[in-house]
Amino acid sequence: MKHPDRRSENEATTAAPSVESPYERLRVAAERLGVTLAPPTTARLIALLDRIAVDPQNLTATTGTWDAVDRHLADSLAGLTLPVLLESARVVDIGSGAGFPGLALAIAAPQLDVTLIESERRKVQWLERASADLTNVRPMHGRSEEVARGARGQWEVATVRAVAEPPAALELAAPLLATGGSAVLWTGQRDHMLERRTEAAAKELGFCGLDVHSVPAVPGAERHLLVYRKLRPTPERFPRRAGRATKRPLA
Repeated sequence: MKHPDRRSENEATTAAPSVESPYERLRVAAERLGVTLAPPTTARLIALLDRIAVDPQNLTATTGTWDAVDRHLADSLAGLTLPVLLESARVVDIGSGAGFPGLALAIAAPQLDVTLIESERRKVQWLERASADLTNVRPMHGRSEEVARGARGQWEVATVRAVAEPPAALELAAPLLATGGSAVLWTGQRDHMLERRTEAAAKELGFCGLDVHSVPAVPGAERHLLVYRKLRPTPERFPRRAGRATKRPLA
């Protein structure tokens, strides 16, 4: 006697796709980047997303944990593919928002000393709560221009993600960096005309040269990290007044 119902159930069980957990998705994404994460570190990063999801503030526009793993965590960890970042000690993240890339980098690479600059008070308060047990993180409230006036040339690497176009991002980073330091800018598809504009601004700010790194951070999307090395002191007229870099870019 045949048992069609039982047979159908067995076939359905065999054909059912496995459900990928956020933990596994991040592990695979890090492996794709060539970044090694210890299991507790992977769990800590996923916990950060969980805290963002339940926080009453609307900290990010990303909806869904899987999307956030790709667009926030994996995208931030792409910075760890750069020797200039791994070999530095003092990192400043400009416009940290919910903590990307700065807080994610600090969790994944505890040897880094990371300052998170954020102009919105509510987001600074979130960063303070989220990093309360991390000894290598220091949230700062204020605009980068204001911070630079009191802490000029204090950092080795500046990271800038989703804050401004490259010419303006470089201008925000330059006064904060020591000579010999580097600015790392997160960008999408390469725009050679924009890169030429940025090169003109870079020369005025004391930067020389550009290294472009293509990274497979977000599946189906182009992601590049632009690395500019600061080889000369930034002119004293920088920083300009708050907001001027984006409203009236150098190039």
